[in-house]
Amino acid sequence: MTTATEPMLDVSELLRPEPAFATKPVVQFRDYTVDPTDRIKERVRKLYHEMHTSMTVDFVKERRASWLKFDKFKATMLEAVAKMSGFLDESDPDVDVPNIMHGFQTAEGIRKEHPDKGWFQLAGLIHDVGKILHLYGEPQWATTGDTFPVGCDWGPSVVYRETSFVDNPDAKHPVYSTKFGMYKPGCGLENVLMSWGHDEYMYQVLKHNKTTLPDEALYMIRFHSFYPWHSSGDYMHLCNDKDLKMLPWVLEFNKYDLYTKTDDDLPDVEALTPYYQKLIDQYIPGVLEW
Repeated sequence: MTTATEPMLDVSELLRPEPAFATKPVVQFRDYTVDPTDRIKERVRKLYHEMHTSMTVDFVKERRASWLKFDKFKATMLEAVAKMSGFLDESDPDVDVPNIMHGFQTAEGIRKEHPDKGWFQLAGLIHDVGKILHLYGEPQWATTGDTFPVGCDWGPSVVYRETSFVDNPDAKHPVYSTKFGMYKPGCGLENVLMSWGHDEYMYQVLKHNKTTLPDEALYMIRFHSFYPWHSSGDYMHLCNDKDLKMLPWVLEFNKYDLYTKTDDDLPDVEALTPYYQKLIDQYIPGVLEW
């Protein structure tokens, strides 16, 4: 698999980027403060509480056994992208528009600053298409939201960490409740069982269908919701050299994923589709197994 040129970026600066294209102050993104009178904040809090109660090692293994047979349906990548026009992410505190708009916003933000990296732009377009899980029966708490490893103690920066895991059965497990849990130090994120959701599913779909996207793009897609790692520094004790090498790329992707979100100035999907179809034909052609 080809390897892209390393970005000329300082990782420390990416932890709190201040992109010019953000439509509101950066500090207003990812606001998870509790406010029972705020409809969206309360919706988000309830979703995470259900996720953190039910996302166990056994649950993740069961969902992987079911979905990674890739026998649910067949569709081209563009057909899957189009299905996002009917999906609203209930875990997102920042916007309340169909997810297809977010995909094109992310891709166009990347295209503006990385016009020579078609693979990067395509990763932006499709990074959330794994949310198609919900359209085929998965609850939103097992589809959307931030991700985290199961089988070890939860990192301190996980959203609602102090209140939302109290009823999770793994909290009482003698191994899963420890820092390293069922893993070894430096084992690498590829050997870690992540919470089930759209990141992991989309990554597995791409691998199964033999995409030619580079590793940098696959890391972006697989770990873009792993905020406790890429934005807070949790779980570094599980990382290997490849994870650390890929981290700047995940961080670079994150600023477009997060700060291009807006309910205004929505992209013209019809006008942009021919350009992205060419990228799909290059990296993920044909009818795919999902």
